[in-house]
Amino acid sequence: MHKLMIITASTRDGRKGPILTNWIEQFARKTEEWEITTVDLKTINLPMFNEPEHPRLKHYHYDHTKAWSSLVDAADAFVAVVPEYNYGPSPALINAFDYLSSEWFYKPMGFVSYGGVSAGTRGVQMFKQIITALKVMPVPEAVHVPFFPQFIDGDGTLVPNEQMLQGATDMLAELKKWTGPLKAMRTTG
Repeated sequence: MHKLMIITASTRDGRKGPILTNWIEQFARKTEEWEITTVDLKTINLPMFNEPEHPRLKHYHYDHTKAWSSLVDAADAFVAVVPEYNYGPSPALINAFDYLSSEWFYKPMGFVSYGGVSAGTRGVQMFKQIITALKVMPVPEAVHVPFFPQFIDGDGTLVPNEQMLQGATDMLAELKKWTGPLKAMRTTG
């Protein structure tokens, strides 16, 4: 069984990211192929990158970095639940990735993006440039949720349409395909 980390990227008050995270977590649990951990960057609350040494050295000075390193290092694959901010990813997500280096190497990442007409896709595209520098393999299959409030019911639950369900199915299948070979790359050096 592979370890999947689902990351909620929005940290602002009034955010809806946890609703989408809850949905994709429950959806992924139906496959029984993943050991799932959810991480909320608001709860993790990393300060703006403040380590005095480059992350590639892994000489972490602060407990918040050591804890974050341990969480990321344990994961085999990621799903980021991301809004779009000014055509880009959330600053908290970029900051969380900047904290570490080798902990990200050779792991696949899928996306559940949400927003207005673009469904957060512009932010995901910009973020892919960042994560590939850290040897993360972004899978093309994804879930895109345009005008996302229409999919949230009165109880605060996401009610997906057929495209979202198919996107989640395809994304998780693709993550599974990449996880094994990339894990082998991590263990062979």
